[in-house]
Amino acid sequence: MASYAELYSLRSDSALKNRVNVAVIVAAEAIRSEDGATPNHANRLVWAAAVFAAPSAEADRMFMAILAANKDATVAQIQSATDAAIQTKVDATVDLFATG
Repeated sequence: MASYAELYSLRSDSALKNRVNVAVIVAAEAIRSEDGATPNHANRLVWAAAVFAAPSAEADRMFMAILAANKDATVAQIQSATDAAIQTKVDATVDLFATG
């Protein structure tokens, strides 16, 4: 399990941050074409537009939530997460930020 200090220090891991950034953009693209009946769809579209306008800013906002969601993993496990695992965490976190 990563300590809080280790989780905080991962904020400066540029490779991990870049991977989260791409996952945020992928999530925004998926939202752009999702069914309009998806719960919270209107707010999700607003969030997706914010991502396309400033991807790094939105990814930075989400980064600590993603790290916190992985608090039970070690630093090595977090850093070696697959792209699919990162995408799953980002996708699960979107509605926290898609508030309109």
